[in-house]
Amino acid sequence: MDLKAWKQLSFDYIHEEAWFKLRRDRLLKGNGEEMYPYFVLEYTNWATIFPVTKEGKVILLKQYRYGLGEWSIEIPGGIMDPHETDPMEAGKRELLEETGYTCGQIKEVGKVAPNPATANNLMHIFLATDCELTHEQSFDQDEELQVFLADMEEVKQLLRENKIIQSLHVSSMFYALLALGEKI
Repeated sequence: MDLKAWKQLSFDYIHEEAWFKLRRDRLLKGNGEEMYPYFVLEYTNWATIFPVTKEGKVILLKQYRYGLGEWSIEIPGGIMDPHETDPMEAGKRELLEETGYTCGQIKEVGKVAPNPATANNLMHIFLATDCELTHEQSFDQDEELQVFLADMEEVKQLLRENKIIQSLHVSSMFYALLALGEKI
């Protein structure tokens, strides 16, 4: 079977906000059939960061996620601001704002597509080491979170027990733990 990419014939925006747009497309599928409507969420890219302190502790966050109606254990990260072009700088900014920590070393260890069927963005994943507390937290308007430290075994146990349920952060942790040579 010879698969062909789908082609956009036309589009219009149904809704536009600061952080996303909802687009309605008319498509020509690879098999020649037309599809309408097909909805796409346009987001800027995201960055997450798996931060490890100089003492080997992982910096985690706990915050209430209204959409799910539950508390969530996560790592720092978020949407790249519209003016940002470097995902690594966005990750470092998120780390500093959400936790007050800065990192000594940072490297990209992966990227994932949050939902490639209906969204057009990527999430860049960073491993940050030699982190130390240098500032006060500086939350965005809609953030309320608690920072806590966990050793590597505690993080892996949280993952094994399905206590970390934010799928993008689970993916990020997986890539970071692989980069650290950790067995899960």
